[in-house]
Amino acid sequence: MAKLSLRFFLAVATSLAVVIGVGSSLLKAEPLATPHPGAPAPLFAAKDIDGGNVNLHDYLGKIVILEWTNDGCPFVGKHYNSGNMQALQQRFTAAGDIWLTIASSAPGEQGYVTAAEARADMARWHAAPTDFLLDPDGVVGRLYGVRATPTMAVIDPKGVLAYIGAIDDKPSTDLDDVKTAKNYVAAALDELASGKPVSISATLAYGCSVKYKSS
Repeated sequence: MAKLSLRFFLAVATSLAVVIGVGSSLLKAEPLATPHPGAPAPLFAAKDIDGGNVNLHDYLGKIVILEWTNDGCPFVGKHYNSGNMQALQQRFTAAGDIWLTIASSAPGEQGYVTAAEARADMARWHAAPTDFLLDPDGVVGRLYGVRATPTMAVIDPKGVLAYIGAIDDKPSTDLDDVKTAKNYVAAALDELASGKPVSISATLAYGCSVKYKSS
């Protein structure tokens, strides 16, 4: 992994405070996994909003982007209200990549959505993922150690985790910050497409804590 700047570490410190400061349900959940870039991405199966089964293994040979979302989180709202998330979805699905949006909040908690509510969110946001997965028991989120929304993961065509963490280096809710931020996800995907190693393969995600189902 490339050396990270002082500015990044300051951003990490800020993002950690944000995650701890928003919600407490994270601490009630089972321990989270710690997936490592360069290792095989944890396999999973989950229901999509149409009731179908989506299995990560079926996408072997494709680049897969995982996006954890929460429709009540202002940090998620920053990337949708600015059009940033939709632009990334459209750009990389057009290139043949698979984009899976995932909601891992528990029923009754902020960010939990039914299939109908998820469809309404996508329509409102003009979102364009390949699919939207429902993870109300938090199985997929815990597999990937997801603590905040948005968290992003990039899996290469061999099924190896290439990147996991924040979408960018500006841990704020300010829409204008999107314009000047370094987008880690776009950078990782561009490097993969060019046959280069991903130079920044892990960062600390910032945002609202994931409200997992209590064990």
